[in-house]
Amino acid sequence: MEKQGVRGPKPRPLTGNILDVAAYVSKSTSKDMDHITHDTVNRLLPHYVAWSKQYGKRFIFWNGVEPRLCISETEMIKELLTKYSTKSGKSWLQREGTKHFIGRGLLMANGSDWYHQRHIAAPSFMGERLKSKAGLMVECTKNMLQSLQNAVESGQTEVEIGEYMSRVTADIISRTQFGSSYEKGKQIFHLLTELQSLCHQATRHLCLPGSRFFPSNYNRQIKSKKMEVDRLLLEIIQSRKDCVEIGRSSSYGDDLLGMLLNEMEKKRSDGWYGQQRSYSGHLNMIVSESLRLYPSGTLLPRMAFEDIKLGDLDIPKGLQIWIPVLAIHHSEELWGKDANEFNPDRFASKSFAPGRHFIPFAAGPRNCIGQSFAMMEAKIILAMLISQFSFNISDCYRHAPVVVLTIKPKYGVQVYLKPLNS
Repeated sequence: MEKQGVRGPKPRPLTGNILDVAAYVSKSTSKDMDHITHDTVNRLLPHYVAWSKQYGKRFIFWNGVEPRLCISETEMIKELLTKYSTKSGKSWLQREGTKHFIGRGLLMANGSDWYHQRHIAAPSFMGERLKSKAGLMVECTKNMLQSLQNAVESGQTEVEIGEYMSRVTADIISRTQFGSSYEKGKQIFHLLTELQSLCHQATRHLCLPGSRFFPSNYNRQIKSKKMEVDRLLLEIIQSRKDCVEIGRSSSYGDDLLGMLLNEMEKKRSDGWYGQQRSYSGHLNMIVSESLRLYPSGTLLPRMAFEDIKLGDLDIPKGLQIWIPVLAIHHSEELWGKDANEFNPDRFASKSFAPGRHFIPFAAGPRNCIGQSFAMMEAKIILAMLISQFSFNISDCYRHAPVVVLTIKPKYGVQVYLKPLNS
């Protein structure tokens, strides 16, 4: 890559630039931000900011023994995510680092495994099946709003709204995709939250060959929580299967779990074989602008499975490509001088470019399978919330976004809440 003019920081043996990244992030996130601002790239991707200034829009750095090419040129990104979607995917280090949190499911699958899983799961997030989930989303949101109302009636004027959002989204996923109540699923989501935090630390552990086999406290915690998640999920699956076997139900259901069980049954017996509810355009613009400023993932990695060519660059097999989503979403060159301001009206026109400038759900064939589900969910929750409550940010709120696999508020989001009918 150096012969092609791509340079980067000098790596250390085994650890590469991991310690450099850790030092940058530790320094940038050691204090709260001075004031509430959406300009978070310097805080969350300080290494990208430093290295892009020093080496340009393209640079190489090392994540342990794994080289990463950072690119922010949007035409190259579009080409990678569309033209080369089948010739790129998740690296061994990514898959190993998240296997206890995400497993080998759709997000981390490659090749034929990915295609097979996507083919089975996709119908659950499309068309009439997606539309049919709106009622359950509304029901779950009503329960959340009632909890907020109870909190206000008990004398609370300030709430940590993030807790309520986590509960309602977990409830919606649990009920729409697995048919279980949140009370049954909340143990799983609690454990997954803990696993998310542990898996975020995976890079520093996996940079040493064989470290995943060490009898360390980290590995023991991972194994214990993963086993508990597996046990709870198997209980839900077995309960559904039992209902069919004892005749209480004639089918496994038409949610995601039911579809997966039906597919397994089909394979045993005979071998291998959107229209979305209408919402106001402005609400869609608000959600899109929120995703632009705070995409759940700050970066999007892909590994080349064979030699490919992106623009004028020859990419060798095995090189991981690192797309700094957050930096692209905040680029003044792409979004204008107000790139760090909340301005939903920018989505009123089609001047932005989904798949290049705007990639909160990635793009191309490997885009997020649940993006329509997530957008419908967000709009339902937001529409119902603002129809019943007014809210302002609390004086106690501390603006300190951090990355724990996804972007999160370090101290939660405290708001003053007031019912509109009071």
